[in-house]
Amino acid sequence: MNLTLQQANAIYALNPSIVVIRGDVAYDKDGNELAYDKSQAEAKLAEMQETEESAQKAQETAKASALVKLSALGLTQDEINALL
Repeated sequence: MNLTLQQANAIYALNPSIVVIRGDVAYDKDGNELAYDKSQAEAKLAEMQETEESAQKAQETAKASALVKLSALGLTQDEINALL
């Protein structure tokens, strides 16, 4: 089974000694096979996805707030669009 990039990133985040993953097998810098906990990797992946979603929502909220403030300053929609 091949892991997705996100799954591999979660495994790397949990296991700094892992330097490469081939298929679903992890290796250290010397080429030794390393075991990892798949359930921990899935939990880490979920955490990373939640963090990314939160960051995206925060960015969307900040953009909406900025648009409201620019409009309140009297900028036209064309002027606001030019700033985006």
